[in-house]
Amino acid sequence: MLHRLLAPVLAPVLAAALAAGAPAAAQDEAQDEAPALDTVLATVGKSEITLGHMLALRITLPEQYNQIPADVLFRGVLDQLVQQELLSQAHEGALSEVSQLRLDNERRAIAAAEVIGAITEEAVTDEALQKAYESEYSGAADETEYRASHILVETEEEALALAEEVAGGANFAALAQEHSTGPSGPSGGDLGWFGEGVMVPDFESAITTLEVGEVSDPVETQFGWHLIKLNETRKKAQPDLAEVRGELADTLRRQALDAHVAKLEARRKVDRSGSDDLDPALVNRFDLLEN
Repeated sequence: MLHRLLAPVLAPVLAAALAAGAPAAAQDEAQDEAPALDTVLATVGKSEITLGHMLALRITLPEQYNQIPADVLFRGVLDQLVQQELLSQAHEGALSEVSQLRLDNERRAIAAAEVIGAITEEAVTDEALQKAYESEYSGAADETEYRASHILVETEEEALALAEEVAGGANFAALAQEHSTGPSGPSGGDLGWFGEGVMVPDFESAITTLEVGEVSDPVETQFGWHLIKLNETRKKAQPDLAEVRGELADTLRRQALDAHVAKLEARRKVDRSGSDDLDPALVNRFDLLEN
């Protein structure tokens, strides 16, 4: 959200850097020699703008700002902070009601984010990941994957006629190229490899009953009538922990957060009854903010 406030100064800086084909900014290797966060970079009247302010703003910028050379980005961020401070000091009176509401939400979100970070960091340990992996994959049966081809036509009569041709020795792929209305028709009806749950239920039910090389009776789905040929099967090996580490970590974070929120809600009185009699369409009444 904060990076949207940078447009007056930093948007032209980004545009100029991209137009010039600027290389990605290099990281300063002498990190142990960096000044403290409270190092004052500029003053506006009696207000100080520190290195901490700069970095807190810099970390919110979109990824494309990484392409700006450090010296250009440093000046751009500092100029933006100075401009914001000048405009902030020029503001007279209290914030508008809408601005105050947005500020309340921003403070709430920032404080919540700190709690979320602490909770989820503790949840993702090597031990927890190993346990989650074993729970999810150890002892689970290998999933069967299928490679099949099909001919899709509009009517059962067409499907039955093609089934007779296949039974008489006609080439399945050639018939698919000639008659199939599906997108796989030009490639001989080849659907490639797929696992369970990918195809619609009636199609999947039919494929699981076939032997390799066998062609099904006509099968009806919402797409039309199919003749299905099972070409190959294979067992999909269980993934290594490294392959699903990110997915498991996300699950652990979500579970930890859900559990923590549930615990907090059990300890504190949360009453949502104020919303019970209101029209849900109010969520889209932006005009109320204009009053």
